[in-house]
Amino acid sequence: MNTTHATRGLATFALATLPLAVQAAEPQAAETGEPQALNPMVVTAALAPRTADESLSSVTLLDEATLRRQDPTSLTDLFRGQPGVDVNTNGSFGKVSSVSIRGTSSSQSLLMIDGIRLRSATLGGASWQFLDPRMFERAEIVRGPRGSLYGADAMGGVVQLFTPEGEEGEPTPSISFGGGSFDTQRYSASLSGAEGGTRYYFAASRFDTGGVPVRRGGVDMGYDNTSGLVRLSHTFDNGAEVGLMALRARGSTEYDVSGSLATTDFMQQVAGVYAELPITGNWRSRLTLSEARDESDEHFYNAIYDTQTRTARWENTLSAGAHEFVLGAEYSNDSVAGSDTGFGPYAEEERDNKAVFSQALLDFSPIAVQASLRYDDNEAYGDEVTGSLALGYELDAYHTLRTSYGTAFHAPTFNQLYYPGFGTSDLEAETSDTLEFGIRGGYTHWFWDAAIYQTEIDNLISWQLGGKTENIPTTRIRGAELAAGAEVNDWTLAASLAYTDPENRSEENAGNRLPNRASQSLRFDVDRELGDWSLGGSWVAQNHRYNDADNSDRLPGYGIVNLRAGWAFAPMWTARVTVENALDKEYATARFFDGDDYINAGRAAFLSVHFGP
Repeated sequence: MNTTHATRGLATFALATLPLAVQAAEPQAAETGEPQALNPMVVTAALAPRTADESLSSVTLLDEATLRRQDPTSLTDLFRGQPGVDVNTNGSFGKVSSVSIRGTSSSQSLLMIDGIRLRSATLGGASWQFLDPRMFERAEIVRGPRGSLYGADAMGGVVQLFTPEGEEGEPTPSISFGGGSFDTQRYSASLSGAEGGTRYYFAASRFDTGGVPVRRGGVDMGYDNTSGLVRLSHTFDNGAEVGLMALRARGSTEYDVSGSLATTDFMQQVAGVYAELPITGNWRSRLTLSEARDESDEHFYNAIYDTQTRTARWENTLSAGAHEFVLGAEYSNDSVAGSDTGFGPYAEEERDNKAVFSQALLDFSPIAVQASLRYDDNEAYGDEVTGSLALGYELDAYHTLRTSYGTAFHAPTFNQLYYPGFGTSDLEAETSDTLEFGIRGGYTHWFWDAAIYQTEIDNLISWQLGGKTENIPTTRIRGAELAAGAEVNDWTLAASLAYTDPENRSEENAGNRLPNRASQSLRFDVDRELGDWSLGGSWVAQNHRYNDADNSDRLPGYGIVNLRAGWAFAPMWTARVTVENALDKEYATARFFDGDDYINAGRAAFLSVHFGP
């Protein structure tokens, strides 16, 4: 798909969404008095429950119904083409994947699971490919800087995954089994419930596939993943609450090294305990202790990477009428002890970070104000101050204007600072400034949201020839996003359109697009309930991207179609069929050093049977 065709497609899509807003604004929609179901409650944007319009941010919620309908084999399939989100993969099924938001890199966007940060301290980004979507109940994607709330790396945005909680009632079992193309098998089971203030959820899953080649003429590259989840909580009569969560994924993935098959064993883990106490009627205090681990054993290179982050976070939430304030402190320790790069150990194996933060959520209806400030002190790269200010104005009961300004920073990784023979110990942290304007329209059955933004990044860390890293003085990213959705007459529709201009402003490549970023993308999801049956599909398209900084190595754009169907054939029993890449398109979003493409899987069909609610 060339740029001209992509542009025409995006323009057609934009025109097609206009009737949604027009029909949504008709008076009869406002007069029904029905709840605004498409204005969901989110918590990531402001550290507190807020509806999408009250959050004063660009936010996308992928709820439990969406995850169940699409039943993706990987999280990247779920995120690909969402507003402002770009995905790069080195092939399918457990291969290296990155998720970037608004033209930033994967390491400049933050992944959290139930409030616990997960990433590799050596690479900087998260290993998205090793997380099973069936372990999660919903996902929130917040676009724009959140450094003043979450610290380092939240420059492009934050993705937070939420695990399920037990529902009130007797223990409820759930099982799922199935398989499909490429000798793929999937199994999962869970048990959940709640009684006497105690909630519990236990789950396990297994994914195993023979895989597909990642380069033309190559051999199949397999992948297996075994995951387990435990979540417990208890609420006392006085409103105090304690709980714990532990999620672990372990397995192996095969990959290609110069035409040879290699294997990596991996382990991903997050675990945490928390206690929340109502000090007074308008003051709640919460303490969370957590650990996140990212481990890999690369047999081909005889390299072991064992990174862990331990965090203690204390939050205090105070309310004063319609206003709310958050005050807190955080201590974290990153460690790479036990790692072996194949060239020897790291020059430094751990670092500490201390932080204090505050936020004010002020409601002067129809005007809302959100302000936050954070101070970080890191022993490896010094101190950073980040802040944000957002203003919202309710034009009427259905339309909200917003504008925001925020700063953020990205911390240099252990690889960039201390990798034996290649690290640059005097690197500075990347810093950014972002300005955004947006407007949202929310109605009974429809919604739309539009935003424009500009991000300036100073000291962008870049790999140079010879493996060294250095800071690039300035980078500028501009973009626009449009999202729309509807739930009416058993139809569920969601559409998104994004334009991103990530401009490299280094002296050597000034004016070029940053590598591995598409500038135009769209996604359209449609689902229909037909009694005991459900049918649906997704269309995702992106234009070309460049594999290099001088924009001479071009990867073509692509468009893929995914189809799905469900049948509730008996009480508590459901069968689902998904067909990924139904038109069997060959496409690639990354390229080998030798010039070959990392090709993704062609047409793939999967059948699964589910028992449970």
